[in-house]
Amino acid sequence: MTGPLLAIRGLTTALASGRATVLEDVSFSLERGEVLGVVGESGSGKSMLALSVMGLLPKAIRRTAGHIVLDGEDLTGLSSGGWRERRGRDLAMIFQEPMTALNPVMRVGDQVVEVLRRRGMPSEKARQETIDLFRQVEISSPEQRVRAYSHELSGGMRQRVMIAIALAADPKVLIADEPTTALDVTVQAQILDLLRKLQKERGLSLLFITHDLGVIAEIADRVLVLYAGRVAELAPVRKIFDSPQHPYTRALLASIPEINGPRGRLMTIEGAVPSIGAMPRGCRYAPRCPFRRDICEQEPPRLGIVSLGQAVACRQPFGFEEPQEGALA
Repeated sequence: MTGPLLAIRGLTTALASGRATVLEDVSFSLERGEVLGVVGESGSGKSMLALSVMGLLPKAIRRTAGHIVLDGEDLTGLSSGGWRERRGRDLAMIFQEPMTALNPVMRVGDQVVEVLRRRGMPSEKARQETIDLFRQVEISSPEQRVRAYSHELSGGMRQRVMIAIALAADPKVLIADEPTTALDVTVQAQILDLLRKLQKERGLSLLFITHDLGVIAEIADRVLVLYAGRVAELAPVRKIFDSPQHPYTRALLASIPEINGPRGRLMTIEGAVPSIGAMPRGCRYAPRCPFRRDICEQEPPRLGIVSLGQAVACRQPFGFEEPQEGALA
């Protein structure tokens, strides 16, 4: 089938009370075999986007508009049973904290077997397949590890088990929600290498969510910059680093620590992401933006194309004047 594997069109979610929106008019596509990085500060809506795509929104939040189209099929009209059929088989997710995601009273191998058994695989074959999956995700001594409980494994090993569970049903789209946040830098690098290797070997489409632009540089083909539930910028990873067009993207890049860099100090972004019930009327980044104009605080900007493959939601996407020293601090 031609076209993107996953297409999100105008996705809007809101509190069930109707008092505030969480995600607003989010649109993007995920191509077959592509790694799309989703980046933004805590509170930008990254995890809520992942839960929306998985059909796992909490009861307090509901989808109010938009479509989630997977391989040409609109999933937004599915029943709860229909969503259950898609999860695992077509869509799978690696959660941020494996210690809370894994069942502490089940052996980790049994948790993978459970997925395979739901696919109709015989018990003995499922157990052998689980050992093979553990070997694929580079778990040492897989024949012994399948009998371990989650508390008996290191953080890196637990995350590898989560990856094995996600891969067990051979999904088309894999969503990784900050899968390396709780790991030390050495293990983080190993998990990133593993995910990239598995993605290429299996031809997976990967939606990789993180707050770390350094991680994005290593793994992503394109980048979606999310801020306060809206898309700020969408571009190939090279353009995000070489020619960022949104002030928020520029600020995120400026806040990356540099060893012996010219700045001499760590740059920070003034203020904080607005809470759900206190979103600004116009551009949601305007209160923190050193380039804001009056119109920015009155009307939200629309996402528009500024160059090949690059779109930005800003009224002045290029030709910025540099702010005064400390304006981004």
